[in-house]
Amino acid sequence: MSNRPPLEFYVPEPPARPGQSSAFAKEAVPKAGLVRRPDALASAVDLRDLPFELIRVLDDDDQAVGPWDPGLSPERLRQGLKAMLLTRAFDDRLFRAHRQGKTSFYMKSTGEEAIGAAQSLEMEAQDMCFPTYRVMSWLHARGYPLVDMVNQIFSNASDPLRGRQLPILFSARDYGFYSLSGNLGTRFGHGVGWAMASAYRQIDSIALAYTGEGTTAEGDFHEALTFAAVYRAPVILCVTNNQWAISSFAGLAGTENTTFAARAIGYGIPGLRVDGNDFLAVTAATRWAVERARANKGPTLIEFYTYRVAGHSTSDDPTRYRP
Repeated sequence: MSNRPPLEFYVPEPPARPGQSSAFAKEAVPKAGLVRRPDALASAVDLRDLPFELIRVLDDDDQAVGPWDPGLSPERLRQGLKAMLLTRAFDDRLFRAHRQGKTSFYMKSTGEEAIGAAQSLEMEAQDMCFPTYRVMSWLHARGYPLVDMVNQIFSNASDPLRGRQLPILFSARDYGFYSLSGNLGTRFGHGVGWAMASAYRQIDSIALAYTGEGTTAEGDFHEALTFAAVYRAPVILCVTNNQWAISSFAGLAGTENTTFAARAIGYGIPGLRVDGNDFLAVTAATRWAVERARANKGPTLIEFYTYRVAGHSTSDDPTRYRP
């Protein structure tokens, strides 16, 4: 007879369930300003420590510290703050409209406004964003008409998309906002394809694409990274790690084993792990990746560490699966 123990099937469990206290004690949040900022054109081999760090600029006293401080002007800071506040107010108003029976569906960005706002202001007009449904702050930062957004959500006669998209799945090419899709895995493939086409045509237009941490467990994610790495596509690939893929917590996508940014190492590209609630850190990391892409150094994978404060959508009741 064997002395070996029987095999056990392991299923990751979130740290807390409904009725329990929220448990974030295991989350190590380092002090701001400690992570080194290497040259954006450095070899990916020399950047392999960065996926295991957490880039923060704003310290606990609301001061910008460390080498990643982007040194933004007061005007840029006001633009970013306005976009984030507008996103929060817009979300709250349209969420109430849904509860009043005036629209069929809505998804809030609560807690994640800094990501879309900072990157929208950092990217240039000719660049293209391949968004998820939680970066509406990208459009608010660029002054997209609020009336057009509301008309699209209501799918009324003035909907600029004429009812061809579900509510909040905007499309605004003139604002660098590619047609939004609920199938998040497609964002990376489309973004990489756009970037490859831009390089092939030798035009100055890079791409930025988002997906959630849950989608990193799907084939689309890995196929896109393979193409991006092999062809050195000028693209920034962003994983918004907000801890929950609808009701499935991040552990089911592998967060207990390593960071999502660390997946870049297997493809030979840089990976950055950034505080997604820090407007300055998001700006700085994006600026670094943009410099790299425009210098023909290829893609960067960025994990934005944040938290989905609201439910997944108006169809979701998060009290059924988390504190």
